[in-house]
Amino acid sequence: MASKKKTDTKSKAARPPKSAVKAKVAKVVKAKAAPVAQKARHPRARVLENHGSKEALAKSLAAVIARSDQDTDALETQLKTASNAQLLRLSRVTATVKQKYGNRDKLIASIGASHKKAKDKDFLAKLDSFSLPQLLDLAASAERRART
Repeated sequence: MASKKKTDTKSKAARPPKSAVKAKVAKVVKAKAAPVAQKARHPRARVLENHGSKEALAKSLAAVIARSDQDTDALETQLKTASNAQLLRLSRVTATVKQKYGNRDKLIASIGASHKKAKDKDFLAKLDSFSLPQLLDLAASAERRART
């Protein structure tokens, strides 16, 4: 059996108590910053925050996304059944197209010019059948290709 090691009582008395050491250390109190207003993170809250309602977002997107031969009301009812994340993605795409190219026709014309097929009617007709996100992806890849 191991015997207990005896400690010298004089050494304990020489040390100050822990509470006295803590009292000597000045506490630094950090001022609390004003709470930062966080934006909504999930799709439904972002739709409600930015657009008011899902129906309003679907209505605004239907006018921009619709091709010349599509009915905007039918497209609007389809968009109402889409998920909020999909609607937010389409909203981002339409904003990018509007900012960089102006509208769908100008986007198609720029893709045709970058592929050097601006006068090819069949190619432009095929591009017209693509969705707006597909067209934007084609335009982005054509820009990257032009840079290299």
